[in-house]
Amino acid sequence: MSAVALCSAVGCSTLGYYSQSIRGHLSLLSKREPVSELLQDKSLDASRRKQLEMARAIRDYASETLKLPDNGSYRQYVALDQPYVVWNVVATPELSLDPVKWCFPVVGCLSYRGYYAKEAAEKFAQPLRDQGYDVMVRGVRAYSTLGWFDDPLVSTMFRNGPNALAEVIFHELSHQIIYAKNDTIFNEAFASTVGELGVKHWIQSRHPEKLEDYLAALKRRDQFLDLLRNTSDHLRTLYASASNDDSKRQQKAAIIEALRDNYQKLKTSWDGYEGYDGWFKTPINNARLISIAVYRDRVPDFMRWFEACGEDFDRFYSAVKTMGKLDQTARHKRLTGPAECST
Repeated sequence: MSAVALCSAVGCSTLGYYSQSIRGHLSLLSKREPVSELLQDKSLDASRRKQLEMARAIRDYASETLKLPDNGSYRQYVALDQPYVVWNVVATPELSLDPVKWCFPVVGCLSYRGYYAKEAAEKFAQPLRDQGYDVMVRGVRAYSTLGWFDDPLVSTMFRNGPNALAEVIFHELSHQIIYAKNDTIFNEAFASTVGELGVKHWIQSRHPEKLEDYLAALKRRDQFLDLLRNTSDHLRTLYASASNDDSKRQQKAAIIEALRDNYQKLKTSWDGYEGYDGWFKTPINNARLISIAVYRDRVPDFMRWFEACGEDFDRFYSAVKTMGKLDQTARHKRLTGPAECST
């Protein structure tokens, strides 16, 4: 999710950022075409028709079965001539895993800043690099305006197949259920949980013969994320130590190199699967590690709550909404504590 849209742009520190946010979002909205009308067009490309039919079925399933909001979001389509809809900039100090935060009205403080053009994101990122920050510029396939607008399906969402499409639709719609201001970790972990659970239910109901393959893919993802989490833990311990900065830099490099070695060892159990090789082709730094942690670290806790709620989505959402009303410290204490879902 990237809150780069109009609602998060109002408080931007520069007129340039404000302008690109408004222009980019309004341009996207102006290109929307209803999926229902596109599917009535007999000249529609066969592959695109198949994609949109799948998207419509997924969107209906989201509201009918997963109890996600039933509104105009993801019922319209926009074709883009670029690989991502926005690019996010994430930055951390060289010897810290605490991300730089930018604060906006409505959505609060976020650990990223989004741009509709990669060039603009890189232009913003370069001075941060020059100041010694660890920086990541990452393309994003979709974003949510938290229900302020009817967010469209975007061509960038279809690139990785139907399971990935379903996960991103479920993920983004879940942001419309609960969005805790100034708490990116809570928001993104909840959305990631709903996305993952939703795909499991979707496959089980439509293509149960494919569930085993999906669960195997999830296991690989969890193993990969465990590697990153362990690396982050080692770095966090290092950064909090009494070592001098030069020593920390040397040890940081060694820890990151160990991550690469451990990944190669992990791959030996994957029967040749190379799906995460691409992640290692870009230099690894704090910003890249923390961007993964934001989305995934609290997912196991949300999974516990889903089970405690009898795997009932309505009860689960109600419990999460209740947590969302607490202050951030109390919210995370509740989330990580015993899961006791009310009836």
